[in-house]
Amino acid sequence: MIARIWRGRTPAAKADAYHAYLKATGLKEYAETPGNLGVYALRRIEGDVAEFLLLTLWESWEAVRAFAGDDPERPVYYPEDDEYLLEREPTVSHFEVLEPSP
Repeated sequence: MIARIWRGRTPAAKADAYHAYLKATGLKEYAETPGNLGVYALRRIEGDVAEFLLLTLWESWEAVRAFAGDDPERPVYYPEDDEYLLEREPTVSHFEVLEPSP
């Protein structure tokens, strides 16, 4: 199993709107991609910035590529992301899951 981690930051005032946007774009696309085993969408607000961390679980590298394309280290961005994000992260992180929860 592969864990894929993406981070993004928005103004705190746009945090709820961005979460709704995520549900309509990335979170929806994750769920529709064969081989996706789940997603955790995390958020923390500190001062006037909201940080989002998306942790997705995939059954294989092939499943990751089915979502991310030929370069799985590149994040997948959507047309309106620039209306919310303070910057675009250039890469995502991947980890082998050694001990999945039961």
